[in-house]
Amino acid sequence: MRLVVIGHGPTGHRLVTALRDRDAAGAWRVTVVGEESRPAYDRVALTSHLTEGADLAYPAHGEEVDLVTGDPAVSVDRAARTVRTRSGREFGYDALVLATGSAPFVPPVEGRDLPGVFAYRTIDDLEAIRAHCADLTMSRREAEAIRGAVIGGGLLGLEAARALQGLGVAAHVVEVAPWLMPRQLDEGGGAMLRRHIEGLGLNVLAGTPMKALEAGEDGRVARVALADGTSLDAGVVVFSAGIRPRDELARGCGLPVGERGGIVVDGTCRTEDPAIYAVGECALVGGQVYGLVAPCFSMAEVVADRLLARASGGWASGTSAPAEDVDENADVDAGSGAVFAGADLSTKLKLMGVDVASFGDPFAGAGDGALDVTYTDPVAGIYKKLVVSDDARTLIGGVLVGDAAAYPTLRAYVGAELPGSPEQALFGGTEAAGGDLPGATVICSCNNVSADTIRCAIRDEGLTDLGEVKGCTRAGTTCGSCAPLVKKILDAELTAAGIEVSRALCEHFDHSRAELFDIVRVRGITTFTRLIEEHGRGRGCDICKPVVASILASLGHGHILEGEQAALQDTNDHFLANLQKNGTYSVVPRVPGGEITPERLIVIGEVAREFGLYTKVTGAQRIDLFGARVEQLPLIWKRLVDAGFESGHAYGKALRTVKSCVGSTWCRYGVQDSVAMAIRLELRYRGLRAPHKLKSAVSGCARECAEAQSKDFGVIATEKGWNLYVGGNGGMRPRHADLFATDLDDEALVRTIDRFLMFYIRTADRLQRTAGWLEGLDGGLEYLREVVVDDRLGICAELDAAMERHVAAYSDEWRDTLDDPGKLARFVSFVNAPGTPDPSIAFEPERDQIKPVLIAGSRLEVAAR
Repeated sequence: MRLVVIGHGPTGHRLVTALRDRDAAGAWRVTVVGEESRPAYDRVALTSHLTEGADLAYPAHGEEVDLVTGDPAVSVDRAARTVRTRSGREFGYDALVLATGSAPFVPPVEGRDLPGVFAYRTIDDLEAIRAHCADLTMSRREAEAIRGAVIGGGLLGLEAARALQGLGVAAHVVEVAPWLMPRQLDEGGGAMLRRHIEGLGLNVLAGTPMKALEAGEDGRVARVALADGTSLDAGVVVFSAGIRPRDELARGCGLPVGERGGIVVDGTCRTEDPAIYAVGECALVGGQVYGLVAPCFSMAEVVADRLLARASGGWASGTSAPAEDVDENADVDAGSGAVFAGADLSTKLKLMGVDVASFGDPFAGAGDGALDVTYTDPVAGIYKKLVVSDDARTLIGGVLVGDAAAYPTLRAYVGAELPGSPEQALFGGTEAAGGDLPGATVICSCNNVSADTIRCAIRDEGLTDLGEVKGCTRAGTTCGSCAPLVKKILDAELTAAGIEVSRALCEHFDHSRAELFDIVRVRGITTFTRLIEEHGRGRGCDICKPVVASILASLGHGHILEGEQAALQDTNDHFLANLQKNGTYSVVPRVPGGEITPERLIVIGEVAREFGLYTKVTGAQRIDLFGARVEQLPLIWKRLVDAGFESGHAYGKALRTVKSCVGSTWCRYGVQDSVAMAIRLELRYRGLRAPHKLKSAVSGCARECAEAQSKDFGVIATEKGWNLYVGGNGGMRPRHADLFATDLDDEALVRTIDRFLMFYIRTADRLQRTAGWLEGLDGGLEYLREVVVDDRLGICAELDAAMERHVAAYSDEWRDTLDDPGKLARFVSFVNAPGTPDPSIAFEPERDQIKPVLIAGSRLEVAAR
């Protein structure tokens, strides 16, 4: 039988792939007619092609599919069952699928046809934009910036603005709605997204309709006239104001279309003509056109099932019409689940480095019997909203901006009863879910895969790793956002079956971080090369290299910038400083316990003034200096080291600070000298490398001014000594620390913290804070107490010795760097021009200090992304 698919975009490609995978007998001979000159590619990732040169091509179908490119279909003869292309070729069909997609909507405004005005839809569009911007660059004067505008503040519009930035264009985003991404986000989420986008140097004009495009002296577009009478300079304009279904072929052959466009289809995606289907953005199903990948792919899966049902119904191969004894409508009830019953419009994406997600119905309100639970952190740029039923038990929908880690689990609970309170769900309380999710819960909306489908595949097929589950069920193979939840279901099933769950660090090591720590320690391994040669494979990756670097540093194997060690480090450790969003670095000297002399305060002030740095006192009782160029870092640290300062390790997974109140020395409520203890602890644990950063505090009385109970380890004075709390943290998922020991004297306190920290460093997973480590520790706090206090494992002497080795071997990383010309050679902006500062770094004054300024195409945009 002959199948013709018109359109080779993502949906058409998905249909053909699904059909070929299932049509083992080869009942269908497939011809695909594509309009573009290239085969199908991932349109969602267009910007990465422009900015990073990413290859977007989908896998080829193979020789069994006849693919026609660059020759669009121009007519369909339903009576003869033939398709004619622009070049005059003709293809007969037994079944026809229209997968013609959509076209960008360009409002009928004056100037829309001017040179320099583009849509943002295809690779050809991108190449035309690139060529135009290159031409503008060649013709502009040296000091002129290229300015552009994107009309539309939806997902694709923001991607287009990012693409313009990557081409060195200072871009405006013009959105007629009051906030960005109005179809996915509520007002609060849109406002938070705007803060992020504007922080990256884009100018956002929301609630601002455009009126016309105006030409310059050269006849090309030069300005965007707005409805409020103002205008924007723009040498390039990109329209991303929505899409319209491409239904011209359907109209031409008399198939019904919707009032606002779209080919009318039923639940099987079949048109009025039993031999013709429509899928993707050109299809109008249930009165709606879908513009997201997931529902379009679901339609493709439905039609693939229907075509296979037709094949099994006995159509004669090579005929232009079904055999007389075969009912063309027979496929409507054939097959399992082959009906498109709507779609989950949830979506998660990363826009210019910002996590954005919406799920369920985020716009339900009191009139729908719904309540809102919201959390906003404008400093961290986080907005979270859950919409729940009026009894606060059932999740209806939500919005996440700035932190979308909980998206896979929250999306899976839409329509179901939450396992805890909305507050717990909002801050990650549902993340451990996997085994307890209802069976009908859709885990992968892109491929309509339920929790039970995944569980059954794992049990019936004996699947044991994530790749096998993906291959068998398709879950996690499209956008990938559900992969963490799929892994949790897999782990839960394996655990229930008594099968050991793999804790492999990455594809290069079959061991967990804790196992690698012991291998390095016991075998005396001092290099990554030896470790991977003897216990791993390949050359390593950005997961295992920093982990091994941390392990080697924890065990005292040399300076982190020594030889091979330097190549293992993350960006911050690589330059011993925190990279900021405009390509400069921050300088954070250690101030133990927050105590500092006037002389040292003066030195910090002098350094900040001499190098023109932004100065801020942090919540952790330290002074941060921002705006240092990479080549300035050694000069700044030379001044600081000579004054007695050392690295504050703000860049490392290490001890950051031990905060303190003024304690009994000054405070009338204090019962112990908290400052002295904080200084003792900070000097003891400085430079201690760990799986994640460590924070601490010491309070001089129960009034808790140092906030010790929100720290990885916190100390509170009592009349008899010190109470020790462990496993707390602040941040976006606060956890109250647990009381571990009471009324300890000074020596017992230090000894207990020593053992706690060394046991954590040995056994925690990669990037696991003490809070998560303690919660996942088998036996919890009581087991930890047995190990650290009661010496249940007989390792306390070993832990004590390990800490003493660290204390004895400590050396300030910056002092060591300044004494080594080889290490200093890396601190340059340009390797081929060591003395040249980065010209893309610029500042402007704000509140008598400096503020970073975006220069189009600068490192600010790259680093932020």
